[in-house]
Amino acid sequence: MPASPTNSPTPEPSGVRRRALLGAAAAAPVLAAGLSTTASAATPAGRKKPRRLRAGGDLGPNVIVFDPSTPGIQGRLDEIFRQQESAQFGTGRYQLLFKPGTYNGLNAQIGFYTSISGLGLSPDDTTINGDVTVDAGWFDGNATQNFWRSAENLAVVPVNGTNRWAVAQAAPFRRMHVRGGLNLAPDGYGWASGGYIADSRVDGTVGPYSQQQWYTRDSSVGGWTNAVWNMVFSGVEGAPAQGFPEPPYTTLDRTPVSREKPFLYLEGDQYRVFLPALRTDARGVTWGNGTPRGTSLPLDRFYVAKPGDSAATLNQALGQGLNLLLTPGIYHVDQPVRVDRAGTVVLGLGYATLIPGNGVTALKVADVDGVRLAGFLIDAGPVNSPVLLEVGPDGASRNHSADPVTVQDVFLRVGGAGPGRATTAMVVNARHTIVDHTWVWRADHGDGVGWETNRCDYGVVVNGHDVLATGLFVEHFNKYDVQWNGERGRTVFFQNEKAYDAPDQAAVQNGSIKGYAAYKVGDHVTTHEGWGMGSYCYYNVNPGIVQHHGFAAPNRPDVRFHGLLVVSLSGNGQYECVINDTGSPTSGTDTVPSKVVSYP
Repeated sequence: MPASPTNSPTPEPSGVRRRALLGAAAAAPVLAAGLSTTASAATPAGRKKPRRLRAGGDLGPNVIVFDPSTPGIQGRLDEIFRQQESAQFGTGRYQLLFKPGTYNGLNAQIGFYTSISGLGLSPDDTTINGDVTVDAGWFDGNATQNFWRSAENLAVVPVNGTNRWAVAQAAPFRRMHVRGGLNLAPDGYGWASGGYIADSRVDGTVGPYSQQQWYTRDSSVGGWTNAVWNMVFSGVEGAPAQGFPEPPYTTLDRTPVSREKPFLYLEGDQYRVFLPALRTDARGVTWGNGTPRGTSLPLDRFYVAKPGDSAATLNQALGQGLNLLLTPGIYHVDQPVRVDRAGTVVLGLGYATLIPGNGVTALKVADVDGVRLAGFLIDAGPVNSPVLLEVGPDGASRNHSADPVTVQDVFLRVGGAGPGRATTAMVVNARHTIVDHTWVWRADHGDGVGWETNRCDYGVVVNGHDVLATGLFVEHFNKYDVQWNGERGRTVFFQNEKAYDAPDQAAVQNGSIKGYAAYKVGDHVTTHEGWGMGSYCYYNVNPGIVQHHGFAAPNRPDVRFHGLLVVSLSGNGQYECVINDTGSPTSGTDTVPSKVVSYP
């Protein structure tokens, strides 16, 4: 949980109000076919082969589909919001889908584990004359725990001219057209800590106000007001000019490589999944001038998975050459889900969640081209997993520059929803992988939380060469939050908090160094670059802990950083330096960043 802006007291991570979940929503009819299987002939030995799984099918009870003639839309939205508003660690999962058309007078309030999306090929195909709202009334005006929700592929005409999207981590705002302004802070400008925008157009001004950090990629804005600590832009038309350290804007004219997230849409009355094309030196939205570049797949190329499907069933579908569409809910997997075929799509709806059992890795990707992982959550199980998500096997070496693996809006969590343990949350071994918006979180509050209770030493470990991260949020791990061993790695925007709950200095001692860096580049690496990167400490169990630096990297000419900062939140712990032995220490009990404009 990120802390408060500099002009407010730091909130405690405890005291989250919860609301019991109500029953699952009634199903909305979506397509006709079910997920039944077809019989197969017996083998000559008399043993039956596994029945072949049928592709396509209905999207399940927690995918709610509206069209402009649907009665009672506002009531249905309000019902789901009441269930999900404060259900931070609940099991409810919802996907709200709006068919192309115009919807008048709606206020879609978006709670936990709720995704709202339009079903057009362009955001402008589906217009809400109203608001798509996230606020923080459930938490007394504090938006720093408004996690796990999303908005995608809609045009919004705000009632009062400005739409409110007051979120923290794991709450992407993708492929949206706001025909007005966008306010990223809660009502009254209370605490806020987010966030991420991509492939979106805001005709008016974006006001982050109390937002401590934000990353906007490949978008267009009519203006941008103020900043607290770390605002990063890449490929954004209308972005403020480079200003770091004051104002703290890090602005790249273009994004080196990007490929937008796959999304579900309707062609006539048939569902398809659009796969946007790869872009280099990207700038602005993908959908502004006619049909976007890319390809699409019919739903009959997907196995439409439902909660209760086993890992064996998911792997059988993948083995048949199908892609996976994970409908909302919880999936317990007792073996890794294995993505071995080039070009496979694994797309989640409504924060579908994989939980590994027996200490297995939840999902493994082979060393193949073009796999797309998007839109789901992985929760650690109670038995320690060596890794939760493995992108490419150990030693992966193939060149994927023409068709990289993309990992987008895939979020990993250790603890919080209950006991969970892992050694490393995510390992990236495949070359040229694009990690585009992830929050990798060892929980600092919730259930199953404690220095050893939800132990996870490493958040993200990158071994593959030529990997690019755009929007990397990694927090609270027991040792390195990010350890980058591959060559020619690049990160555009990094947000971190060190673990709150270290019991004493000895618990975080790293040989002769005080504490583990938030972002560590391997000693052997010769080329690496990062832009707009911040690390914060809030050692609330032992405020006397000293962290030598937030960033550690070999001192070489081609290992470069731009726009670095560290912050001691209300004096709970201190940094001695920003990167290596460079940068001023954080000061006393004041929540004031120490900054380094460029390194070396």
